[in-house]
Amino acid sequence: MILGSSKEKSVSPAAWTAAIEKLITDQRESWPLLNNNVNNLSHVNTRKIEFDGFEIVLQHNPERITSTTAQVDSKSISMRPCFLCLNNLPAEQSALEYNKHYLILCNPYPIFPGHLTITHRKHIPQNLVLNFDDLIEISRDLNQNFTLFYNGPNCGASAPDHFHFQAIPKKTLPLENEIAKLKELNRGNLLKEDKTEICFLDNYLRYGIVMESSSKGEIQSIFKNVANIFRNISLPNEEPMWNIISSYGENKWTVVIFPRRNHRPDQYYKEGSAKIMISPAAVDLGGVFVLPREEDWKKIAAHDVIDIFKQVSVTKEFFEYLRKKITDYMTK
Repeated sequence: MILGSSKEKSVSPAAWTAAIEKLITDQRESWPLLNNNVNNLSHVNTRKIEFDGFEIVLQHNPERITSTTAQVDSKSISMRPCFLCLNNLPAEQSALEYNKHYLILCNPYPIFPGHLTITHRKHIPQNLVLNFDDLIEISRDLNQNFTLFYNGPNCGASAPDHFHFQAIPKKTLPLENEIAKLKELNRGNLLKEDKTEICFLDNYLRYGIVMESSSKGEIQSIFKNVANIFRNISLPNEEPMWNIISSYGENKWTVVIFPRRNHRPDQYYKEGSAKIMISPAAVDLGGVFVLPREEDWKKIAAHDVIDIFKQVSVTKEFFEYLRKKITDYMTK
């Protein structure tokens, strides 16, 4: 059921905030599964591992087991109905329409209170290159309360066959509070172009690219070129493996790209005490490790975090090559 329709691009961020708050309130009142899972978040255990200048939060969240273990190969996907298509949504689930093409939904298995899924109305595959403009538009419209993220089809999306973003309350991820410090640590890795600044993160356990811009046109153009560069050194005919976190505030966009090379670390596939059931996606790269099993939450240590990031992130050689190509493009 579509609760309301907001098709005009002139809708203010405050109006979107009010509409989403009403959606969340109404859904919690009418959908016991969602309400129970949100309530359970108050009992979720967390602990922190401190590194030099930043932290990783470990969250034990049993309700995320389905997402963590999702089978995303083409055969498995073909054998199940798409759970993000409007006709397949649970009877209790309602949606808020966003500019004709998207539906804003409450995620029934939230990582944080206020966790949203923003799905395309059409059943089209994950492909951010074709839909980046939508990411920054939605980031701007939801800027008062939400940060958006995108998981690539081969690195965290549990529904790679249906295009979607997700949104969580702002400043929930450690990354969001660490960007200023990270830019200072990586000040030798800055590129500037008019209203846009790019910072390459190589002192953060995982490699990342931070793009900050007050110009919609500039960030669109630069992202398109970064995507083309990344795609040219990735597998042909596939979207680059990446997780992306996007927000808007103080009249600028902040888009962080985490290039990836593996979907899951070796620990995911091991047995017995060597197993750690984790399937890193944007939230994990943003600094919150989501662990459905209590035994993993209890035992995971700093050396495990370092090793997991090393396995799923691109190699130093790949990142340096990517940086050189982007730098050549930006300085030509």
